Amino acid sequence: MFWNSKEDNENKDLIMTILKTKMELNANIKNYEYAEPEQIDYYLYQIKANKAKLNYLIKEAKEKKIELSSVEKIKYEAYCVPPS
Repeated sequence: MFWNSKEDNENKDLIMTILKTKMELNANIKNYEYAEPEQIDYYLYQIKANKAKLNYLIKEAKEKKIELSSVEKIKYEAYCVPPS
């Protein structure tokens, strides 16, 4: 297992939150493109909220000096390592 320390687990959680927020942002952008007129304000709000959250999380990751290699470890674990 790659994530041994408490700090590693916190970093993993932060990276997973960034990836999840990015997926939510992409989904909201796609939904906005096909939204009914009554839903446009809702999706604009969701897009704005996810962008703000993503900016905050990325800033936090930079402050913790989380590297891209950490993201690659998570992707490896998520797609290649069977659950224990």
